[in-house]
Amino acid sequence: MIKVRVFILIFLALFMFLLNCKDKKMHPDSVPNIDFKAMREKMVETQIKARGVKDPRVLSAMLKVERHRFVPKEFQPSSYADQPLPIGEGQTISQPYIVALMTELLELKGDEKVLEIGTGSGYQAAILAELAKEVYSIEIVESLAISAKKLLQELGYQNIQVKIGDGYLGWPEAAPFDAIIVTCAPDHIPKPLIEQLKEGGRMVVPVGTYSQELKKIVKRSGKIETADILPVIFVPMTGEGVKKKN
Repeated sequence: MIKVRVFILIFLALFMFLLNCKDKKMHPDSVPNIDFKAMREKMVETQIKARGVKDPRVLSAMLKVERHRFVPKEFQPSSYADQPLPIGEGQTISQPYIVALMTELLELKGDEKVLEIGTGSGYQAAILAELAKEVYSIEIVESLAISAKKLLQELGYQNIQVKIGDGYLGWPEAAPFDAIIVTCAPDHIPKPLIEQLKEGGRMVVPVGTYSQELKKIVKRSGKIETADILPVIFVPMTGEGVKKKN
């Protein structure tokens, strides 16, 4: 009888141990060995600087903003990998290099008003907030807009405004903007965004359907100058504006 009791106790102890290990795997925050700072530093060196991003302010922002805070817990161990990650609602957080490249193309100096189309989890908005005076960010998916706004407030960002809306239409009440960044792909360049771009302003936008091209647009004398940067893959822009092509 005693042997049976001992066996049961050993079995229960082993079961609790295995259960505890499983829980730790499921919840990255409970794993004390993840050095996110070292991962972030490696990300900047091997994924961003190595590919030609040179703006020291952009590199500093990429080092400072904690990308793992902007992804679901189950993906936190991969938060500094060279890849996009799902954030729910069929949306993704962009590859770190693409975030850095698009940000550098905006040529931010520190006193700009920036419009972001596609808040997502809020990561790109946080990067922009480190580099510009004001950031206005629009997200069409209500749940993402609410969670991103809450997280950005928790992190202490006071120069970011987030609203739920159709990004194709922009934010006319706050226009004009010194820079506009679009983190979803319309099949054409949205006319309202061109109209809301300040003279001399820059816009970075992926354009296309199955085949997309990242474009940099500069507005000069009311007209746009367009440069193709590189092929990309972004989630498509949604909303009534892009369908009607107003």
